[in-house]
Amino acid sequence: MIYQYLPQLDSPRNLKALPREALPRVCEELRDFIIQELSHNPGHLASSLGAVELTVALHYVFDTPSDQLVWDVGHQAYAHKILTGRRDRFSSIRRMDGLAPFPTPEESEYDAFVSGHASNSISAALGIEMAGELQKGRKTPPNVVAVIGDGAMTGGLAFEGLNNTSMNRNNLLIILNDNNMAIDPIRGGFSQYLVDLTTSNRYNRWRWWLYQLGVRLHLINDTKKDRVQSFWNAVKIWFTHQQNNIFQGLNLRYFGPADGHDVVGLVRILTEIKNHRGPRVLHIITTKGKGYEPAEHDQTTWHAPGEFDPNSGERKHGDTTQPLWQEVFGNELLRLARENEKIVGVTPAMLSGCSMSIMKAALPDRVFDVGIAEGHAVTFAAGMAKGGLIPVVNEYSSFLQRAYDQLVHDVALTGQHVIICVDRAGIVGHDGATHHGLLDLAFLRSVPNMQVAAPRTAGDLKVMMRQAVGMNGPVAIRYPRGKVPKDIQPDGERTTPSGKAVQLKEGSRLALLTIGAIGNQAYEAALKAEENVGADTVAHWDMRWLKPIDREVLDYVGQHYRTVVTAEDGMTEGGLGSAVSEYMSEKGYAVRVVRLGVHDRFVPHGSPDELYHLLHLDAEGLCESLLQALEK
Repeated sequence: MIYQYLPQLDSPRNLKALPREALPRVCEELRDFIIQELSHNPGHLASSLGAVELTVALHYVFDTPSDQLVWDVGHQAYAHKILTGRRDRFSSIRRMDGLAPFPTPEESEYDAFVSGHASNSISAALGIEMAGELQKGRKTPPNVVAVIGDGAMTGGLAFEGLNNTSMNRNNLLIILNDNNMAIDPIRGGFSQYLVDLTTSNRYNRWRWWLYQLGVRLHLINDTKKDRVQSFWNAVKIWFTHQQNNIFQGLNLRYFGPADGHDVVGLVRILTEIKNHRGPRVLHIITTKGKGYEPAEHDQTTWHAPGEFDPNSGERKHGDTTQPLWQEVFGNELLRLARENEKIVGVTPAMLSGCSMSIMKAALPDRVFDVGIAEGHAVTFAAGMAKGGLIPVVNEYSSFLQRAYDQLVHDVALTGQHVIICVDRAGIVGHDGATHHGLLDLAFLRSVPNMQVAAPRTAGDLKVMMRQAVGMNGPVAIRYPRGKVPKDIQPDGERTTPSGKAVQLKEGSRLALLTIGAIGNQAYEAALKAEENVGADTVAHWDMRWLKPIDREVLDYVGQHYRTVVTAEDGMTEGGLGSAVSEYMSEKGYAVRVVRLGVHDRFVPHGSPDELYHLLHLDAEGLCESLLQALEK
């Protein structure tokens, strides 16, 4: 496609200079640009394609960055990045030192808030809006818009934000980008009539005149305002036969549903409701993957499809000789579920991502996708356990952070037998700081009654899952993203008892203790180090279980070694290194403990190989650390 407008759109100011009739062409060019770029630099495709018209309309109508847009979730915001001065750097998105994968204020003044996780936009935007309202000396506070979509409305935080929005004086505009199912039934031309009615200047001037008359006649005051809003909702339902919805139930002005791919229509609607006072909701209907046929027909696959041919739509597949960690989980879960009818699966909107879809296809009545509701998933599972089932919950590590209270209060405190499989643990790569799974070892270890394991191999994962089914109380099993590495010591599926470590190699001078998949790089590092200091220098144990930790191994290490190195793909504060240091101190062993991992920082985006190298947690970096420890 030859771009007529895109090369000159370096800021929203350039966009505003165009006539409205040029906007459909701008949307076509943006959509083509995103497809071409992401075909060879993988990213979130379908969600951003579905939000192109909305993005153009928002920047055309509002005065960004003075008016602030809060995106939820941020993978809708690629067109936003392109229109706000980042087009020339867009090819670097999600790459190390390149554009961030999601909106972040550190990158651009146009990014009002960090938007990596779902369902936070309404709460954050309301806070920004209220701060503007309360600051003195500002005649007209800027507009604040929360754009929530792509399933984010299923998160509990979104409903908490809605409830608080209805309780406070504010002028927040919430845009529900509905790309799946409408809150109200879609009725073709009737729906457009409703939008025309409720957004028209004549209607709102008439409504405002009646409201002011009621105030002057002392028929309306602040205490009666909610009742007045309820009256208007009732009138609209009576005249139009439209059903009430959650927004109207909360006395929020509701407009819609509207066609989210009619950019000129969106501009008209946003222009008309921009300066309305009070909180309001614009509900638009969009198609995820809009404008690219393969993405429209298979929205799940094309959410983040990897590399593909933009012309044929053929996706490129890498090495398939080794399975993915989640595939090992999915197949083993189905095997266990077929053996034990009490096993059920629960996941918060990660059905295909975690491969619980494998069990869903075979045993659909025993798998529950609860939407983007991580906390609910855990408490829901606790209730199932209380009722006699064995729930297996799969949540990504960074998303499990959002369910910490439920883990503590609803699972661990009552000792429920819930199995938490923690996917995407460690460094996940291109999605960056909001998605790295670096905190789970530390926060899971701190929870009483919790048992925590981390497999190094596919065989370990299968055995740990089987063991977890037969255990009592909560069990967490964490494993990384990507392909399972080939076992450095192939021996089938180990039957090592739970809570016990495995020694991978012997050595006389230094003890290396690892947990999880990083043990494979550490083993390679130990062999490399011994090329410089002599064979059988580094003894290596794969601890396998962080809690309960293998005290027999720790006692042996404390009695026979003066230097211990721990390595983990998580925070050094609170994880394996902390556990070993605490134990050695409590037992009085004269041992120096060197903790390798991530030290009190958020890790940026980049490929996993680049990031592990940056953190000195690849084989090369671990080897250097071992040699330094041996020198001292």
